[in-house]
Amino acid sequence: MLDGWFLWFILLWVVVLAGMMGIGGFFMFRKFLKRLPKNDGLSDMDWEEYYVKETRDLWTQDARELLNDLVSPVPELFRDVARQKIAGKIGELALEEKAASIEEDHIIRGYILATPKRDHKFLRKKLKQNRIDIGIYEHLF
Repeated sequence: MLDGWFLWFILLWVVVLAGMMGIGGFFMFRKFLKRLPKNDGLSDMDWEEYYVKETRDLWTQDARELLNDLVSPVPELFRDVARQKIAGKIGELALEEKAASIEEDHIIRGYILATPKRDHKFLRKKLKQNRIDIGIYEHLF
């Protein structure tokens, strides 16, 4: 029979393990939902990849540096995923407008539209640090 501190250790370990598996399952399920095809036959992630690939030549070095700077507050573990999602939205805006290159305006609008509302306070702070006027983008927040 289990008794004493070892019993409590095992019970605590079971709770921690079940919690970690639940959290991991949640994120895997979200990724699965993003990969499901929509009515047009492509998933959200397929569209992101398409827009990034189609606009690869439109990115200047300054635009890449600005995007990397704006994404810097995102935790490193999620930074690549965030950058891909934001670059996809920026590419979508640039293709819709038939832009010759990706400008600061595209990057800021794409970042605002691609991020959840709860993260907008970090973006506002970063834009103020970079001395970028956010007044013209208030309607997007």
